[in-house]
Amino acid sequence: MNIDYHQWLSMWPYAAIAITVAAWALYHLFAPANWREWAGAGLVQAFAIALYAEMYGFPLTLYFLSGALPVDAPLVHHNGHLWATLLGYGTVGATVEMVMGYALIIPGLFLIAKGWVKVYCYPDDLVRHGVYRLVRHPQYTGLFLVIAGQLVHWPTIPTIILSPIIVAVYVRLTLREERRMTEKFGSDYLDYQRDVPRFLPKWGSLRQIVAAG
Repeated sequence: MNIDYHQWLSMWPYAAIAITVAAWALYHLFAPANWREWAGAGLVQAFAIALYAEMYGFPLTLYFLSGALPVDAPLVHHNGHLWATLLGYGTVGATVEMVMGYALIIPGLFLIAKGWVKVYCYPDDLVRHGVYRLVRHPQYTGLFLVIAGQLVHWPTIPTIILSPIIVAVYVRLTLREERRMTEKFGSDYLDYQRDVPRFLPKWGSLRQIVAAG
């Protein structure tokens, strides 16, 4: 089995930087306030560690699959683009895979940042403008997009396992938050719930924003 140890060892500093930046962004932008939110943040942190440890550290998923599947996949960095590797599309497929992944990741990061800004600027208000016109929980929608994008861009066994767990945890957090918001804002929030979807924006709303922009 061809393992370029020097290549992977030389990339560990990138893994440490990526994990540190992801941790700072996670705990700064999501600001967990209770044990349930901390548990969700911890799962997302585990996702980031599993992702970047394999992306810039040791390709554990590729190591396991190369022995289990009839695929000639030396343990070199670009083969970590797993879908392209398994389908035999090589570096061209890896590039397409990366572009498709970032087509989800970049809008996801935008939603997380924009959602955080609105909450930070209007902490005691029922925010219904900006990205909150599209969905009631733009930060969580953004998180789901980032996770989906990373599963396209650089899937690993741990992140594939963690992804549905993270989604389930944050859906439960969403339901709790909505109960608190209903208690706080009453009929105003119920009207907002009726008009704006939870995670997936209405196509008409997207068209209006694009047309106005």
